[in-house]
Amino acid sequence: MKEIGVLTKLYEQNRNEENAGPMKKYMKDHFPFLGIKSPLRKELERQFFKETEILKRPFSEDFVAGLWEKEEREYHYTAITYMGKFIKKLPKDIIPFIERLIVNKSWWDSVDSIAPLVGELARIYPEIVEESINGWSTEDNLWLRRAAILFQLKYKGQTNEALLYDYIGKNADSKEFFIQKAIGWALREYSKTNPASVKEFIEGHLLAPLSVREGSKYLS
Repeated sequence: MKEIGVLTKLYEQNRNEENAGPMKKYMKDHFPFLGIKSPLRKELERQFFKETEILKRPFSEDFVAGLWEKEEREYHYTAITYMGKFIKKLPKDIIPFIERLIVNKSWWDSVDSIAPLVGELARIYPEIVEESINGWSTEDNLWLRRAAILFQLKYKGQTNEALLYDYIGKNADSKEFFIQKAIGWALREYSKTNPASVKEFIEGHLLAPLSVREGSKYLS
């Protein structure tokens, strides 16, 4: 796609090797970086969207997939930004595509940005919880499980408490750091809305110390 070429040229013009090394190290050397920090990347994204007018055309899975194939992490971030611009217009059958993004080139930074998009889709199409997300909560792939635990993170008072606690219960004995952390994060966020419920849940269930510590941060 020509838009990928346009973005590549723009990003290459702003490559910063001095930043790239530390950024790669911060992500435990899982991905190379162009060295474009978030504020500049967002500015370049706005420039790219304006110049190409890609947001005025129908959503393109090929554009997202093409960016995901590139090595440098900034392209993946832009793919997620692009998806977010269309999230209220995407069809329900986008979920298998999103699932592929979650399980490919996976790390907490991409998954934690995709999970809220899944949450927005689940508001529009509640049936995807039963059709897809329930299955993610017990998948072998830890990133699908993390996405399931976190998809309601921004729901506040609309949180399906029973569902949240069900997913946490299914993963409570996980030794995976990123699952334990996700459980704590989800509980901490929900505690802002319903602290008594979260306190009761933590006290009544055997959770990893990390999950308890994270989940209790706002509890008295």
